[in-house]
Amino acid sequence: MATETVTASTRVYSPFRLIASEGDWLDQLESQGYAVVKGAVPPERAQYYQQKAIEWLQTFDPALDPNDPSTWKKEKLPVQTERNTYEHYSVVHEKFMWEARQEPGVVDAFARIWGTHELLVSFDSLNVTLPNLKTPRAPWPHIDQAPRKRGLHCIQGIINLSHAGPEDGSLVVIPGSSKLVEEFFDTKTDPSTWEWRDNRYFDDKDMEFFTSRGLKPMKVLAEPGDLILWDSRTIHWGGEPTEKSNTTRAVIYAAYAPAKLASKDALEEKERVFSAWGATTHWPHDNIKLRDLQARLPDGTPDPRHRSEPLEKPEVTDKVLRLAGVKAY
Repeated sequence: MATETVTASTRVYSPFRLIASEGDWLDQLESQGYAVVKGAVPPERAQYYQQKAIEWLQTFDPALDPNDPSTWKKEKLPVQTERNTYEHYSVVHEKFMWEARQEPGVVDAFARIWGTHELLVSFDSLNVTLPNLKTPRAPWPHIDQAPRKRGLHCIQGIINLSHAGPEDGSLVVIPGSSKLVEEFFDTKTDPSTWEWRDNRYFDDKDMEFFTSRGLKPMKVLAEPGDLILWDSRTIHWGGEPTEKSNTTRAVIYAAYAPAKLASKDALEEKERVFSAWGATTHWPHDNIKLRDLQARLPDGTPDPRHRSEPLEKPEVTDKVLRLAGVKAY
């Protein structure tokens, strides 16, 4: 994408838009800002990825039994981010994570969105949430697109590996909010306050703009193997399980975008992150920056369980290298 002289109020417009089709998930993604692609991953493959995720947790605590809450010891589990995700210990590049990113049904869905199979993928995180292990986090509505970016720039994804019913943990979205956020920023905020990072939180007062227009939150329901998609302009957050849930949530976050959208600098940084077995943001092609490799304990000290490389390294094929942005299409 062309660069330009920027100021606090500069708006960067995307040339892309979703094309309405025949009333399927792509239509819903365009109109509501989210969609579920049913059965993108075969059930047996989804079960395999879920089992690999649990086995990865068990490398930190071999006594962990996902079916026996008495064995769940929070202090023995790897350090999670505040978003309940795992992105340290090189888990982002474990073999099973890269296998999931290459699932044909997942890649094909994003290829349909963007009109090309020449895609980059995000080095995104793993989420394994054991129900009732900690106090649920309050909603944290946000978008993952800077106010200065207008139009369709990024579609995020969750490869869902577990049952996500009304009581279980799952993505929560505000349907229709993707079509209103630009109006919100232009009429309710001062452009001089816009930050450049692709992340913006909404407080209760902000949310009044959307609720006054009849918009309300909805938990996305899904089954193992479903692919949850949402526009980065859609207000969303990670919904916590209720006390009635006994389902261990397991998901892999993965977003894809056309390789041609990435700048030379972004590709160089993406290669650096890949070589370090590091994690990035949700964005596959822009906003590329290496997240802190070192997990830290609650007291701020480095976790001695740090891993500088995956336990099971991925098979580094040409396909992986192209998705990683290391090799050109």
